[in-house]
Amino acid sequence: MGMIRNLSPAYFAMVMATGIVSIASHLLGMPLIARVLFGLNIVAYTVLFVATVLRFVRYRKEFLHDLFSHTSGVGFFTLVTATCVLGSQSVLLSGNYGMALILWLVGIVLWLIVTYTIFITFTIKEDKPPLEVGINGAWLLAVVSTQALAVLSAQLSMHFETHKLIINFFAFSMWLWGGMQYIWMISLIFYRYTFFKFSPSDLSPPYWINMGAMAISTLAGSLLILNVPHAPFLLSTLAFLKGFSIFYWATGTWWIPMLIILAYWRHIYKKFPLTYDPLYWGAVFPLGMYTACTFMVAKAMNLEFLMPIPTYFIYVAQLAWLAAFIGLVRKLVKDLFHGQ
Repeated sequence: MGMIRNLSPAYFAMVMATGIVSIASHLLGMPLIARVLFGLNIVAYTVLFVATVLRFVRYRKEFLHDLFSHTSGVGFFTLVTATCVLGSQSVLLSGNYGMALILWLVGIVLWLIVTYTIFITFTIKEDKPPLEVGINGAWLLAVVSTQALAVLSAQLSMHFETHKLIINFFAFSMWLWGGMQYIWMISLIFYRYTFFKFSPSDLSPPYWINMGAMAISTLAGSLLILNVPHAPFLLSTLAFLKGFSIFYWATGTWWIPMLIILAYWRHIYKKFPLTYDPLYWGAVFPLGMYTACTFMVAKAMNLEFLMPIPTYFIYVAQLAWLAAFIGLVRKLVKDLFHGQ
């Protein structure tokens, strides 16, 4: 029960990471890997969802403490994203639109609850941390959850013909809102980067979400472009969709060298220990998402010259997932034998 009491709200990032690496593998013609990860993801989501409910019921004080914290509260957005990513897997890998629809509806409800609970609490609470303590890359999980809903909505719209217009409108609206959120939050994060003291311990893995939020925004935009023939109102926004999808992709690409160099600075130059942390799943997810989004933006806009990127980047994402998974297994075995 100690594991449930101390369960990190950000642990659903494992489902996010596993799901998007599975989807990217599927897109690049690796069906066996995609299906194995899909099966594993169903188990992981179920276990984590039940554990989260149990934590709310039995350890509500700890649960609410995390929810209302500036540093850990945003981790609850991983629950929303994980739900939507699993829904996207259901569409692509099994064609189970019924399950995807249920997950989409659950995702919308969770998004409403988490979004307004967290940001209203952060607004009205009296004791607030200073900017350099209270904000980090994990805040962009709010953007990721919004765009995950846009992605799943765009996928579902093709199946539910009678509602395709309203579902595409919802997807487009969420895509726009996610972009606005990113502009707000990345401004504060970049300000914290450049004008406050930055130590190796501050560079936690969720800073990779700086790139991941742009990657999933690109994916959502690409799917909306592909949906234009099925939603006439999108035709009038096509130039905007294409321009901003490239804008998001270019911004995400810009982040990659910077994040790699900062990781080198953290672990090699500053010798910060590289040990397993559930937050590392938040670094795996952007790698898988960048692979998937580059594949889809190339497909949506006939940019074939981009295809070599996902062709090779998929192996980076898969190796990162494997490293995180091995770390998780070692931690579970260690905790089991040491009774921690």
